[in-house]
Amino acid sequence: MTRPWALILGASSGFGEAVARAFAAQGYGIIGLHLDRRAAAEHVAALVADLESCGGPVRFINMNAADDEKREATLDELALLVGSGGVRVLLHSLAFGTLTSFVPQADGRKGVSRKQLEMTLDVMAHSLVYWTQGLVRRGMMGPGGRIFAMTSAGSHRVMPDYGPVSAAKAALESHCRQLAVELAPQGITVNAILAGVTDTPALRKIPGNERLIELATRANPHGRLTRPEDVAACLVELARPGTGWLTGNVLRVDGGEDISG
Repeated sequence: MTRPWALILGASSGFGEAVARAFAAQGYGIIGLHLDRRAAAEHVAALVADLESCGGPVRFINMNAADDEKREATLDELALLVGSGGVRVLLHSLAFGTLTSFVPQADGRKGVSRKQLEMTLDVMAHSLVYWTQGLVRRGMMGPGGRIFAMTSAGSHRVMPDYGPVSAAKAALESHCRQLAVELAPQGITVNAILAGVTDTPALRKIPGNERLIELATRANPHGRLTRPEDVAACLVELARPGTGWLTGNVLRVDGGEDISG
């Protein structure tokens, strides 16, 4: 049988890293896209070595996943690597956006600019559509394909300075619904994954993250935060053949946090 591949957008830390490890352990080939400075090179190299030790092929690419020209060139290259229908799983886990208020504040902040707002929506939401288009157009994903996109409770809750990312997460969930309907005839499922509060590098950039961690730990009936590995384990199960009728959802993977908070 042809080896399945997982294409992970945002693979070098947090959810993306955990998902890469989980699918590599299942025998998947791993394609990881990341955008990191030189300081992170040692960590990425160690991650790649760990993934390769599982026995499957690994390809990591340091690039801006929202760059149109680079995306198309990369997909052309990857199509030769994975072959027809080779990408079984696409994970969208890009966490690059602007955290600021919408309107001017007393502390001198001017409010989000058009450029900042559009960049956040483009990277954290619209890029899912463009990568999906590229995969389908090239025949790289076919029946049995699974597309997952990481959303958050911020898609429907207000948090300080989270407005631009909140808008992106809401748009991302809408994109998942539309793609689920359009891709159903091709046997490809699309679901948004709403993880509980998780201590990742992305969370640490959110103003007031210490308070978020405290509240989530108190609210979660398991008495702890969600871990990236919790989410990764669920995605492995959701990628199995028996889940082909599960599509178009926002799936809570939070240990009951959202319904208890």
